[in-house]
Amino acid sequence: MARTTTEHVNAPFGSSGPSTAETLMPFACSGFAACFASCVIHPIDLAKVRLQLFATQNPGVAAPNFVSMIGGMVKQEGFASIYAGLSASLLRQSTYGTARMGLHRTFSDELQRRNGGAALPFAQKAGSSMLGGALAVCVGTPMDVALVRMQADSMKPAAERRNYANVFSALRRIAVEESFGALYKGLAPNILRGMSMNCGMMACSDQAKEAAVALTGDDPADPSIKTRLIAAGAGGFFAAWLSLPFDLLKSRLQDAKAGASLARTAGDVLAKEGPLAFWTGFAAYYSRCAPHAMIILLTIDEVKAKYKAYFQL
Repeated sequence: MARTTTEHVNAPFGSSGPSTAETLMPFACSGFAACFASCVIHPIDLAKVRLQLFATQNPGVAAPNFVSMIGGMVKQEGFASIYAGLSASLLRQSTYGTARMGLHRTFSDELQRRNGGAALPFAQKAGSSMLGGALAVCVGTPMDVALVRMQADSMKPAAERRNYANVFSALRRIAVEESFGALYKGLAPNILRGMSMNCGMMACSDQAKEAAVALTGDDPADPSIKTRLIAAGAGGFFAAWLSLPFDLLKSRLQDAKAGASLARTAGDVLAKEGPLAFWTGFAAYYSRCAPHAMIILLTIDEVKAKYKAYFQL
């Protein structure tokens, strides 16, 4: 039966072209790797969101560092508190993460095919990654809104907490209690964040991998672990540096009451906290982005190998 299923999935759409399994490979492998990475780094992501919202919840109080934030949560709320919103995170990665990386790889593979198999210039890598990031955000923003709210809920006074039971409850209540449009709060900065994140993580890591291969002499189709780590580390740094300002604005807009806007939120941050506030929580954000990128980029190669073996690609 297993072989029959594999042959069915591998059947081509027409007389020529990629099989169904080959077409789905970038999305299936990316989604699995993204969900696995999110399980590993979720506590750091939670601390990052809370640090970004700390100034609005505790005006005039100096923000703790992310280690103190996580330690305080465990002490005051229990170990399970550092995994608040995990269901929303996994649903977000299975939609947004899958689409973000899968679309970029699909677009870049097609561009490379049209270039006769030659390596893409950075401009094409960046364009492919930013388009994939923007499209993916349109799919994943509702889950992102639910994630931010679930992560921030226990920071609020008891009377102001939303107390969502799970991500599906959060999505339903937001749509019913606030309107369907509330599920897309922060869409503008989220699109900018998705574009910059994907450019940093995917395009910059691809470029770094090419540079590392040229220096080490690795086989581009099967680079060494050292080359892959260098590429992933570069991707993590540029993803964090380029996207953090948009991520901060997105988090504050998604947690805000009705009437908030991107321009007003950005203006408030600049006027009240200064320009460096746009990089609030950079240590936590980088500590999230770099391991997240490295786990994904290292895991995805192994997942692809298993996927190809199973579907005989």
